[in-house]
Amino acid sequence: MKAIALTLMTAFVCTTAPAAGSKEAFTDTFAVDKADLASAGTNRFFILAPRFQSVLEGEEGGKHIVLTITVLNETRLVDGVETRIVEERETADGQPVEISRNYFAISRRTGDVFYFGEDVDMYRDGKVTSHDGAWLSGVGGARFGLQMPGTPLLGARYYQEVAPKVAMDRAEVKSLGDKLETPAGRFENCLNTDETSALESAREVKIYAPGIGLVFDGALKLTKHGYTSQ
Repeated sequence: MKAIALTLMTAFVCTTAPAAGSKEAFTDTFAVDKADLASAGTNRFFILAPRFQSVLEGEEGGKHIVLTITVLNETRLVDGVETRIVEERETADGQPVEISRNYFAISRRTGDVFYFGEDVDMYRDGKVTSHDGAWLSGVGGARFGLQMPGTPLLGARYYQEVAPKVAMDRAEVKSLGDKLETPAGRFENCLNTDETSALESAREVKIYAPGIGLVFDGALKLTKHGYTSQ
């Protein structure tokens, strides 16, 4: 799948965002009290509530891509924390490309959402070919990262994954006032992030809408969202 400067209530990092154009490193350590973390909850840009689902669609490489993100009614204990499982299913022209089970927990106090790892199945011609990118906090030197701050600040930089040589995704907050038209509607006051990796040169723009979450991911735009019946 797939920095940080927060308010004074957030005790584990500095309280100011890097200045524009700063070369300041991304925050990669989050001294949060694990007893404060819960497996369900919401912040402005991330819904960690069972049965919430988002579908994004678009064209990539001449194929129709569908990304379905579902907050499951399942949890898993990872690194001493009960985490919520969020499933991501990506298909290309109806064929599976990747299915991952991602593990998240949210701070009851600050609303920060932390990422504790993922199990990954990569597909080719309908068959699982690898588990590239899989990692778990507390295993092999990996540590949990920050998926979504409860109070994003412009210019904040933070690691979402801290799994050396496996997954080192990171994000930088570029805007807090984006507007976006999608098949699911028009959204304002959106959070725009640049997501990069310390392991490769790829760069992705992701946009999150208040009360919904991810609405734009590269070539993909939100087509529907809401709670499923199961």
